[in-house]
Amino acid sequence: MKIYLGSDHNGYHMKEKVFAYLAKRKYDVEDVGGKELDPDDDFPEFAQAAAIQIIGDTSKDPRAILICGGGQGMAMAANRFRGIRASVIWDAYEAKMTRNDNDSNVLCLPARILENDDEEWQDIIDTWLHTPFASAPRYKRRNTQIDELS
Repeated sequence: MKIYLGSDHNGYHMKEKVFAYLAKRKYDVEDVGGKELDPDDDFPEFAQAAAIQIIGDTSKDPRAILICGGGQGMAMAANRFRGIRASVIWDAYEAKMTRNDNDSNVLCLPARILENDDEEWQDIIDTWLHTPFASAPRYKRRNTQIDELS
């Protein structure tokens, strides 16, 4: 599984920790930016970079993890792209549910809440990465309906 990782300045330090965490576990991780701490950067640029990578990736189940202050901005920007199902997640239960029910392929994390709680964000990421999509007909139908809106 390929994981694209991006953040704005509010999530930059957490992104660096997440990158190290995933690399240590032998995940194929690509940093789509910001490449340096820039207080004037804008989150839509990084959400777009990750979304485009996922859409163009032909490997099995490509995903992205996006980090900004509250997670909401990244999710709003990423969800503009057909085929992207970005979810703002703050605990492992919601990580499980967004994978199981929604087949979320972009995890948006709120740095203001999670950056200093390594155990919590690690649990969220592990749960999100290891929970399969249930593939229930109603879930597939709903994802198709979402794509038809874009």
